[in-house]
Amino acid sequence: MNLLRLLLIATAFLTRLPVPALGRVSDRESGASLATYPLVGAVIGALLLLAAALTQPLPSLLTAAVVVVLWTLITGALHLDGLADSADAWIGGMGDTARTLAIMKEPSCGPIGVAAIAGVLLLKTAAVAALLDAGAALAIATAAVAGRAGLTLLFLTTPYVRPSGIGEALAYYGPPGASLGSAAAVTLLAALPAGWPGLAALGAAAAMLIAAQHAMSRRLGGMTGDTAGASVELTETAALLGAAALAAG
Repeated sequence: MNLLRLLLIATAFLTRLPVPALGRVSDRESGASLATYPLVGAVIGALLLLAAALTQPLPSLLTAAVVVVLWTLITGALHLDGLADSADAWIGGMGDTARTLAIMKEPSCGPIGVAAIAGVLLLKTAAVAALLDAGAALAIATAAVAGRAGLTLLFLTTPYVRPSGIGEALAYYGPPGASLGSAAAVTLLAALPAGWPGLAALGAAAAMLIAAQHAMSRRLGGMTGDTAGASVELTETAALLGAAALAAG
């Protein structure tokens, strides 16, 4: 399959960045595009670094706010929506699988979901500001890549429990070899230039991904589109916090 087309399919799905008209996208193409998810993370990371560079004269906290707002706009708050739905369902489901899945499908956002979004955005902003102050801005891009690489790994290792859901094709047709190779190569290329903060970001992201996957498997027996989105936000946040903690130390 054409690599550029697969990258454009992934970009259209994961972001609100403009892409050429793609025509009909088959389930097989959607699945194959999973291997390019880390590359989409690299594109997002590059745009965030550009924004940080352009706003460098501003106070670091204000620059961090600009970066996080842009991050949200690029993704169309897609993953934040999954985070909110998952948070509401996890608390409201009270340990019951069927109730948890039912709450996730409700269109409204409860107070727990709002609090989850606010908490993640605050933590991201504070961590980005700390990285800017420490001269470790490259770790921001590492976090963006880690979030999409983690999503790739999640689809390869975790059953998709909602039939005909938006991620079913990804789980079924995702190419394991190409996806794993892409996740490993792109995350390393994003982390190494950031030095130790970049490696700390990867370690924290991996720990969060393992914890999230364990929680999904235990509660739901697998994953849904909402929990996949939540995992991206949680993995990115953990990566930023891990990098900031090392850089500040």
